[in-house]
Amino acid sequence: MKGLWSISLLIISNIFMTLAWYGHLQVKESSWFYKWGLLGVILFSWGLALFEYIFQVPANRIGHDGHGGPYTLFQLKVLQEVISLTVFTVIAVYFFKTERLTWNYAIAFVFLVLAVYFVFRK
Repeated sequence: MKGLWSISLLIISNIFMTLAWYGHLQVKESSWFYKWGLLGVILFSWGLALFEYIFQVPANRIGHDGHGGPYTLFQLKVLQEVISLTVFTVIAVYFFKTERLTWNYAIAFVFLVLAVYFVFRK
């Protein structure tokens, strides 16, 4: 159960991370947000990143085998990277609608899934 909690919290964390890191790139010039300038965007992104950490730190703590969770440090990191890229892809393709998922990206994801397989292999 701790493993599922950890993964769920990592998904929520990565939604905030993606919005903090890339959301401002989708703002159009006519938007009030665009007029804030770089410093305003940085401060807004930091605010979003706070929520990223509110979910990410407990996710890692709950999931880590040193705290009763099922995952080693390396397993947590690989899971986080795959979750991060999956969340990013969904947001970029379906919400931002600025990118296409091409064959080379799909193959890269297959290799990431293989990385998860090898990290969890005993």
